[in-house]
Amino acid sequence: MKYIIIGNGIAGVHAAESIRHIDTSGTIQMISDETTSPYSRPMISHVLAGFTDSQKIHIRPPNFYAQLNIEPLFGKRITQIDIPKKQIHLDANTLDYDRLLIASGADPRPINAEGQDLQNIFFMRTVAQVLQIKKALLKTKRALVLGGGLVGFKAAYGLMHRGIPVTMIIGSQYPLSMQVDPTAGHLILESLRKKGLDVRVGLSVTSFEGKQTVQGAFLSDGTHLSCDLVIIGKGVLPSKAFISDNDIQTQSGILVDQHMTTNNPDIFAAGDVAQCYDIVRQSPWINAIWPEAVLQGRIAGANMTGKSLTHKGSLGRNVIRMFDLDILTAGLVNPPDNSSYIVISDHNARNRYYRKFVFNNNRLIGVVMVNHIEQGGLFLSLIVNQIPIQFPLKNFLTRTFHFGKMLKK
Repeated sequence: MKYIIIGNGIAGVHAAESIRHIDTSGTIQMISDETTSPYSRPMISHVLAGFTDSQKIHIRPPNFYAQLNIEPLFGKRITQIDIPKKQIHLDANTLDYDRLLIASGADPRPINAEGQDLQNIFFMRTVAQVLQIKKALLKTKRALVLGGGLVGFKAAYGLMHRGIPVTMIIGSQYPLSMQVDPTAGHLILESLRKKGLDVRVGLSVTSFEGKQTVQGAFLSDGTHLSCDLVIIGKGVLPSKAFISDNDIQTQSGILVDQHMTTNNPDIFAAGDVAQCYDIVRQSPWINAIWPEAVLQGRIAGANMTGKSLTHKGSLGRNVIRMFDLDILTAGLVNPPDNSSYIVISDHNARNRYYRKFVFNNNRLIGVVMVNHIEQGGLFLSLIVNQIPIQFPLKNFLTRTFHFGKMLKK
């Protein structure tokens, strides 16, 4: 059996390990456009901040490929999949497969601004990009970060830790607009500003200026900012440019069933490129988080060998520390204005405490918590297992909430 895995990230790694655990003789080829062994992508912000070295974020030893008898193909990017011939095309090579896994991850979302070809304008998606940013820091006096999501915040935090003044430009009205609701978002915004981060909301960059290296940026409100380094963190898009929609069904990402199989039975997808069933939305969705990539990779790898493992559905969730704020968010936190949803919340601005719960059909489907998030694991379990709530919903707002005791009443 010939297995090919497109992608060298956490989903691809766990798929390869699943395959080799079951099939000890089949050939496995792993293709990556990067040139390094697998590493923890979430940890690259720690490299930027100087908390750790780039050599310490690898998730597998250098002999990982040799141990599992895997042929790595580094520095390669797929150009086309020929489904009738069961072949993939690289830059100048053609490879045959029996089973194919697309775990190509995601690419940085581009922006629409003139002057992006100037030096010292970076995305922050790979460890190689972070190492380039670190070199540029030696002469950086003022930095600009575009985007108020997790990547943007981590970039800003890393730069501030190194003593570099930072301005963050956010298109929405508050940070983490894809993860939290307005109340939590404005608590976060207030905290970031108090810590010295210059956050400007409702704006975008229209152009950059400079001779060879960026020296400034013009904003959508007509203002001008001086900067000599820019990090673009406007989110990501599934990496699927090499896929023909006529051959493999896609929406935002590659559509897969509960076995991580595409509409072609010999082609699977997992990780940030895969769009699978979402427990809360009850429809295909991309939850581009590390635990999901691990689980999907394991299931896809096993099923590529002929097993029939089932993925019960994904759930978007994050636990984040932003300076002195602990934030937990999961599921659908900004539901449509629909009478079928019940929303309860408690907000203490003075103590910077907030919790919000969203229910549908007597089940918890979304939660946002700012500070005092110790019970977060319990709420995640309620969402994942879709347990019917049989006691007053207001009990969720108490910090002494105990689900076991509620069941006994």
